[in-house]
This record gives sequence, structure tokens and C-alpha cells, in this order.
Amino acid sequence: MAIARAHTDGGDYAARATEHINDLYAYGETHVMFKPTLAAETQFRETFEGALRYFIGQDGTEDKGFAISGWTNVRWENIGIYTNDASAMAMGNYYFMGPDGSETKVEYSFGYVLIDGDLKINLHHSSLPYRPE
Repeated sequence: MAIARAHTDGGDYAARATEHINDLYAYGETHVMFKPTLAAETQFRETFEGALRYFIGQDGTEDKGFAISGWTNVRWENIGIYTNDASAMAMGNYYFMGPDGSETKVEYSFGYVLIDGDLKINLHHSSLPYRPE
């Protein structure tokens, strides 16, 4: 939400998104497998640049800027968490609150790897729940 706040306030939201990715993801340190929630044409974002484009948007692509969409809150419901000495995994649902108060449910799986004492994301898969037609 800090990225959205910087965007709304006219701040350097690209720099804030870069900081977010560098803080949380293991790009440049190990292979990262990222399947964003709202990605179909470019399903997987294996590079830092691809992740940044998804978060802040890029004209002429499907990337509208997930992190600048105006989400006001997110809540997590973990189904399970697994940890060992060098990695962790979590799975569950998170719920993004829109500016109008609506909630969007998203399913997620995250994998983390320990790098220099910090857990960094090396697997991020999120998607909208299956809805039979």
C-alpha cells in the first residue's frame, strides 16, 4: 500500500516499488518464480524488470499497475506454513480491500529462501479463485 500511497501523493512510486521488490524478493540472488494474480499474456515474471512492470504498470501491456490500484488494506488467511533451516512456504488466501470498500479474494502460495539472514521470496504464485461457468 506504500506504493499506492506514493502514486496517489505524486511521489516516486517506481522507487518505492523497486525498494519493495529488493526488500522482499530474491531477484539477483537466486531464481525467482513469480506468477502474478492478474497476468495472462505474460504469465510469469522471472526478472526484476517483469515484476516491477507488473507492480507499477506499463503502457501497451496487460500490466495496469497492481500495486497502484488503490488497495487500502490487505488481510491474510494462511492455510499452512512450513519452515526449515533454509526455507519456508506459505499458502492461503489474501483479501485486498478496494477504495470503494469491496474485497477481492486471491489465492496464494509463497516460497522463501534464507539469504544472508533474511527470508526472501523465490516463489510467488497468486490467482483469482476458480469459478465454474
